Amino acid sequence: MRGFFAYFDGVGPAAAKREWVLANRATFPRRILMRVSCINRNHTTMNNTMRPFKKLAASLALLALAANVVHAEENDETVKVGVLHSLSGTMAISETSLRDILLFTFDEINASGGVLGKKIEPIVVDGASDWPLFAEKAEQLLAQDKVAVTFGCWTSVSRKSVLPVYEKYNGLLFYPVQYEGEELSKNIFYTAETVGQQAIPAVDFLLKEGVEKFYLIGTDYVYPQTTNLVLLEYLLSKGIPLENIGGGLRKDDKGQVISAGKYTPFSHSDYQQIVSEIKDFAAGGDAAVLNTINGDSNVSFFKEIAASGLTADDCPIVSYSLSEDEFRSLPTKDLVGHLGCWTYFMSLDTPANKKFIKNWEKWLSKTKASGVQKTGRVTCSPMVLSYDGVYLWKQAVEKAGTFDVDAVIKALESGISFDGPGGTVTTQKNHHLTKNVFIGEILEDGQFEILESFDNVYGEPFLKGTFK
Repeated sequence: MRGFFAYFDGVGPAAAKREWVLANRATFPRRILMRVSCINRNHTTMNNTMRPFKKLAASLALLALAANVVHAEENDETVKVGVLHSLSGTMAISETSLRDILLFTFDEINASGGVLGKKIEPIVVDGASDWPLFAEKAEQLLAQDKVAVTFGCWTSVSRKSVLPVYEKYNGLLFYPVQYEGEELSKNIFYTAETVGQQAIPAVDFLLKEGVEKFYLIGTDYVYPQTTNLVLLEYLLSKGIPLENIGGGLRKDDKGQVISAGKYTPFSHSDYQQIVSEIKDFAAGGDAAVLNTINGDSNVSFFKEIAASGLTADDCPIVSYSLSEDEFRSLPTKDLVGHLGCWTYFMSLDTPANKKFIKNWEKWLSKTKASGVQKTGRVTCSPMVLSYDGVYLWKQAVEKAGTFDVDAVIKALESGISFDGPGGTVTTQKNHHLTKNVFIGEILEDGQFEILESFDNVYGEPFLKGTFK
């Protein structure tokens, strides 16, 4: 502040000060400019009656400039970071916790000095499980709020809705949730599991367990539809006959399969007929269900599974969008023995994971962030991949020495590693991550018993047409 006054005093006589102020008028309120403009250019001939007003105007101008200088200095001390998740609607069951883990991560980083000496200022917006609204909120974050980076989206349809917005404004989005692949954008980094880091390892596990029939079911949107087409190709390449792949096939006019599996809308609740079909499909034994249902529909699906008497021994269900966090809203007794495949489980017995959970629980007990549920919380893979993403971005910014998006992307593409709660993750040139993969069995307490793990699995987004 003293530096500013010294500078202003050095501008020169009153006339020079006036010219300097008018040249920098963008920083002044209009009412002060009007008063300053009343100052005669030749102050030596100014009427004595105007001198008090001149002094008042100069003083007010000084105060206004000082306030703007302080405000600018405050802005220089922070970097705006966007959080774009559904905090309401059908996907809130999953996405609210990603908002929470991001706030925790920002606070953790801020407590250790921030990023390039700047504190992270989160700008949180609600996509409200409304895909066009996601695009609107993305534009707000980029064009209005001027965020340096965004962490967000769960469903692939929300990601695809915002993708052209991030490309238009050359923004940067970190996407943390398992997805179908077949996409690569310059402006997105996919910390998410690819099909080869989740769906295929789970199928390999089931094949080794003697499963010979696979029923495909999911929510009717791009992630389940595309993933199941990839899985159809993979299952056929492993010798599974078409009649042993349930859920139905749809072909185009040329006879090409364009859809594999059974699909229901978001928020669907009546699964009686579908579960009856699954039960018939599994009657001969050696069958499993590959489940890509998203959101709160899983509650209805598993309640119907339990009511039918179908157990994990009869027909194991491996779910690709259900983790420890969703179990908080599900009757876990109905899920016992079924399977999950992720790149992190809360039950991992490592020092890094124990420290992460301890710090998370400590933050929950102390945070004053609005809307954060403080009790009964867990951790899960999408949360950890969100956490990892923030630290990878931080390291990339520090390597680049700037928040400039192109420079940060270049640093990420060079290969940056972070030792996260699920093990070491490393960025790849194709904007995906190399990371560990775990297969687990659901326990009654809503945790997973780890059955098998795969280290350093490469993230390959383009798998369709690659299986022989």
